[in-house]
Amino acid sequence: DKITFINILGACRKREAIALGKLIHACIVDVRVESQEVWNALLSMYGKCLSVKDARRIFGEMPERDVASWNAMISAYAQLWNSEEVFKLLQQMQQEGMLPDQITFVSVLNACACQEVVSLGKLVHAQIVDRRFEFDLIVGTALVNMYNKCGSIDDACTVFHKMPKRNVVSWTAMIAGYCRQGHSEKAFKLFQQMQWEGLKPDKITFVSILNSCANHEALAFGKLFHAHILDRGFESDVTVGNALVNMY
Repeated sequence: DKITFINILGACRKREAIALGKLIHACIVDVRVESQEVWNALLSMYGKCLSVKDARRIFGEMPERDVASWNAMISAYAQLWNSEEVFKLLQQMQQEGMLPDQITFVSVLNACACQEVVSLGKLVHAQIVDRRFEFDLIVGTALVNMYNKCGSIDDACTVFHKMPKRNVVSWTAMIAGYCRQGHSEKAFKLFQQMQWEGLKPDKITFVSILNSCANHEALAFGKLFHAHILDRGFESDVTVGNALVNMY
């Protein structure tokens, strides 16, 4: 039934799984299982397998499109860092009367961050404000990440300090941004403040920050982080260890 197909398609998340995904697609056609959920699952599968041509074909063949359909298509291009096509789809979905949600904006912002296209990012930020999503935790964190990766540290800081609620991911994004721009002292103060507010850094926090410290100016700060990693017992973790080697 459709639930079975949706579950199997959901497991096809990498390029290597495209053959299985196409086999399931053929089975769906043979037994004529059609529903919005199945169409979206097919679209999502092709996007996650980086087969954007197949995803675009499914998108064009769909009898109806909902927000999940648009999000899947936008996500497919975002994974390929194609910010221009992502922004076109964002405009097109609104022209066709479909309002973007938080998931839409996060995908678009991630595409802007990967290509360091701050001009598009600011246009998207304006739409986020219009939709009143600026203070959403996930959207706010994506904005901080986008501005930091685009080198606009002041905009990232403004968004960060306006957020009514912040989690470990939000703090990590802001700290890593300061590291990337060479503001080691500010980064360490923020790292301390994060802990004062009761949030403990995790392995992802340390890896993100160590990767951002892989330059001569931030090395001293990276060594301070190394001490904290030892205190937390994360040095034996393979990912953290690789990040330490990369930083040094």
